[in-house]
Amino acid sequence: MKKLFLFISCCFFAANISAQSIVAETEIGDAESEVAQTQIAIIPEPVSLVKKAGMFTLPENVIIQAVKSVDLKQSINYLSDRITTTTGKFVSTVSNSAHPTIKLILNTQEDAQLGKEGYKLNVNPTQVVITANQPAGIFYGVQSLLQLFPAEIESKELVKGIKWKAPCVDVIDYPKLGWRGLMFDVARHFFTKQEVKQFIDDMVRYKFNLLHLHLADDEGWRIEIKGLPKLIEIGAWSVKKTGTFGEFTPPAPDEPRTYGGFYTQEDIKELVQYAQERFVNILPEIDVPGHSLAIIASYPELSCTPDAVNYKVRSGEKIMDWSRGAPPTALVDNTLCPANEKVYVFLDSVLTQVAKLFPFEYIHMGGDEAPHNFWEKNDQIKALMVREGLKTMPQVQAYFEKRVEQIVISKGKKFMGWDEILEGGVSPTAAVMSWRGMKYGIQAANDKHNVVMSPTDFAYLDYMQADAITEPKVYASLRLNKAYQFNPVPAGVNAQYIIGAQANLWTEQIFTFRQVEYMVYPRAFAIAESIWSPIEKKNWTNFVDRTQQHFKRLDFAEIKYSPAIYDPIFTVKRSADKQLMIELTTEIDGLDIYYSFDNSTPDRFYPKYTSALQVPKDASMLRVITYRGKQPIGRLISMPVADLQKRAR
Repeated sequence: MKKLFLFISCCFFAANISAQSIVAETEIGDAESEVAQTQIAIIPEPVSLVKKAGMFTLPENVIIQAVKSVDLKQSINYLSDRITTTTGKFVSTVSNSAHPTIKLILNTQEDAQLGKEGYKLNVNPTQVVITANQPAGIFYGVQSLLQLFPAEIESKELVKGIKWKAPCVDVIDYPKLGWRGLMFDVARHFFTKQEVKQFIDDMVRYKFNLLHLHLADDEGWRIEIKGLPKLIEIGAWSVKKTGTFGEFTPPAPDEPRTYGGFYTQEDIKELVQYAQERFVNILPEIDVPGHSLAIIASYPELSCTPDAVNYKVRSGEKIMDWSRGAPPTALVDNTLCPANEKVYVFLDSVLTQVAKLFPFEYIHMGGDEAPHNFWEKNDQIKALMVREGLKTMPQVQAYFEKRVEQIVISKGKKFMGWDEILEGGVSPTAAVMSWRGMKYGIQAANDKHNVVMSPTDFAYLDYMQADAITEPKVYASLRLNKAYQFNPVPAGVNAQYIIGAQANLWTEQIFTFRQVEYMVYPRAFAIAESIWSPIEKKNWTNFVDRTQQHFKRLDFAEIKYSPAIYDPIFTVKRSADKQLMIELTTEIDGLDIYYSFDNSTPDRFYPKYTSALQVPKDASMLRVITYRGKQPIGRLISMPVADLQKRAR
């Protein structure tokens, strides 16, 4: 009997061991499967990322350990808010814990590899560790950590039913360039203080650290200056127009000038602090001597032109003739007068206050697109040229720029301007923002000027990003693929003088903040990767995969973005017998295009595009849509044949 009992006991024990083994193998298999299925999509691409076995699961009670919590309060608050808001988990912060969930560690001995903004991120099954030399590095490590969690982490409200897991990884990361900027034009259309904050919140997700605020232009002056009240009483307001900017009818005298706005000095202080808490510097730009109609409407005595007493802040009517190229021919004189001493007194007053409000080391003074036709016939300018020995209009502007730079320097700041400042000769200490392609930046850097690259070819986010039939009309296009080709440190340049790069968003055609977001994303992903990641890490196919993962994140964050990468590209040609032929391509792989010429809406049961289309004789409309497999993914685009005919011509 004892032997039988012993035999049965052994059988049960063996069965139990076997069952436990099966369960353990199943759990390991599930974990490995989960890791394999997890697509890591960090933007910008880290310098090094090693994927490990296992998953980290966020517990109900999250303990953040930070030894120097005072130095890391920005990152602690940011991470705590993001976790609490979306997951509902309880988050506490301690200086020491036996089992912390997330450890934030500032190195006591500097890791030379990481520099000021680099970090190491180690995600293990039971703990996350972020180390860095400086608080900024910890903050960027937090951004990468959040991108490892499910897309729902981006939500601004509680999301239930989600397994808050992240794949185990080892990341070593640091930026290629120290100046990683986005320019936001708040002059053409005014955007509120809260909208600027939202712009900052959006950009830091992708490790941008410089907000360039374009604060003054023909359409508005946006900053309070004590002692110069007309700048905000007159200069900040125009007539509200809806339609296509640059083609508006001139406002009638009785139309109310109530459209616009400005930031008080307290607003500016609040924005600067808000940005600094997210490791963002704000570069102010006061664009002179051109683009100054808002100034002149407020203080006409700063113009060379007597008729300036009748000028008004621009409301979108045509004021320039670009038919002869740059510089344009001005229809009204929107320039400050380089020969007028009152201009320099004015700028001294403005820059005294701007310098105190913005702690960043640079002040941007514009200098672009200044028309010369009013200067050429002005007696004051002619006298200045004789007195100073100036031979050309670019030299007149160079005289102006050098005097303005001395005012900037007198305020303890560094001077920066658009690349036109190079044309008449420039001070050796002037910094250059190169926008008319890369060549001016290369020239300036090789001449030992500090340079920020922001070329139209790759970095102008106001350009159309899809076919013109779908976009607000602008004079040029910039697709995501082209933006991703941006290399801010090209061959043949003195790289030590390339201090950074940025993308620019001019807002002539942008009336709302939702459209701001649409124009910025996803092209800002491409710029972020171009200025953060090593060039050898860039891979278009991989980037597209990650971008599509981030579309889900933007959806949860309620950030608008352009789906243009899913739209077909139209190429129009004439056959040998003069027939109109349409070629359709896609920016990304894996899409099918379906079309119709019969005015109906195509789906995947319609003809599939396989080769160039010949337009039927009496057809008036080509409609196209893209699919991925059985699912529509692109927008339905209706293209009038008449438009195609024009393109063929």
